[in-house]
Amino acid sequence: MSASRTWLPLVLAAASLMAVVMGVRQSMSLFLSTLNTTTGLGIATVSLAYAVGQLAWGLSQPIAGALTDRFGSVRVMLAGGIMVAVGTALTPYATSLPMLMLTVGILGAGGAGAFGLGVLMGTIMPRIDAARRGLASGIVNAGGSFGQFSVVPSVQAVISSAGWVPAMWSMSLLMVLALPLLFLFRAPAQAPAQTGGAASMGAAVSGALRDRSFLLLGAGFFVCGFHVGFIATHMPGVVAACGLSPAMGAWALATVGLFNIVGSFSVGWAVDKVRMKTLLSALYAVRGLAVAFFLLAPKNEFVVLLFAAVIGVTYLSTVPPTVGLIAKLHGTRYMATLFGLVIVSHQVGGFLGAWLGGRSVEANGSYDWVWYIDILLAVGAALVHLPIREARVRPNSPAVA
Repeated sequence: MSASRTWLPLVLAAASLMAVVMGVRQSMSLFLSTLNTTTGLGIATVSLAYAVGQLAWGLSQPIAGALTDRFGSVRVMLAGGIMVAVGTALTPYATSLPMLMLTVGILGAGGAGAFGLGVLMGTIMPRIDAARRGLASGIVNAGGSFGQFSVVPSVQAVISSAGWVPAMWSMSLLMVLALPLLFLFRAPAQAPAQTGGAASMGAAVSGALRDRSFLLLGAGFFVCGFHVGFIATHMPGVVAACGLSPAMGAWALATVGLFNIVGSFSVGWAVDKVRMKTLLSALYAVRGLAVAFFLLAPKNEFVVLLFAAVIGVTYLSTVPPTVGLIAKLHGTRYMATLFGLVIVSHQVGGFLGAWLGGRSVEANGSYDWVWYIDILLAVGAALVHLPIREARVRPNSPAVA
């Protein structure tokens, strides 16, 4: 069967896996306060464990990408899924910082790295015509957003009705139930459509690291990680600091996910029609304006949900143009590895966003200073994408300067 006839089931399977993994990951912020109370470690310490998870999720992705490029994706994602399920199920028994780092960070977040966009898109992109890749990236990315929209409120409902430990176990079970989708990826890829790129993984990595445009892309993605890491970890705490209910915190996260579906589809459609670096600059500029509005506006339910909606449109919609630029600059042959490298930068930012959020609350009693940093980083990211050159790097040639 031709690639043109089989691309949609593969994309939907990838989107479904992304939905489960991101739904589980984004739901973890609902347990931050409870883990602080039950362990007595302090909000900054528990935030550090979550920050380690952000870093582990980033560092695991180039490793998972390299293993995928060399050995295929099914075994890599199966191992990652088992890690997520085990780490989530064991988190209620973690009573110290090292144990939380192991369950929340190494197992839970590190295992989720096997389902990163680099692995998923690296698996399906060679089977998709070049004209459909932007849309496919948007669909897979929207899957993660749908998972956030649907799983987070469901987990909050389980917490309210049965308690936080059964809620953790339900997320572990959900991950296990999603693993049979991996069988759809076992068929060998059809003839790649314009995969292009370097002749070997080493040449691809060294060429990318010499490419100024690739490095600027990574710098911008660092800022994306800071935003996402902070909001994913501390959004319920931000809402609680506004004097609103835990349910509103869950709905704020769900609203981010819902509107990121809109953003992912819209930006995925636009990458073939608008310069991708221009899209990225615009997305970061909108984030900065949204944060400034939130700081100045009265803190009520309408403002929180409006802010969550605007952030949602820009939240992970940076991924389709980032993936598209990597493919345009360096081809799709080693997409999983190259996107994994960019994700490391993203998750270093995520580490800082998650950790500094906890430190800010513990030191100052508010999140204000993190928001100020967030605005400055958004302005920087809007500017840093402008010098990127979208010319294609030829195979085995020096990177574009």
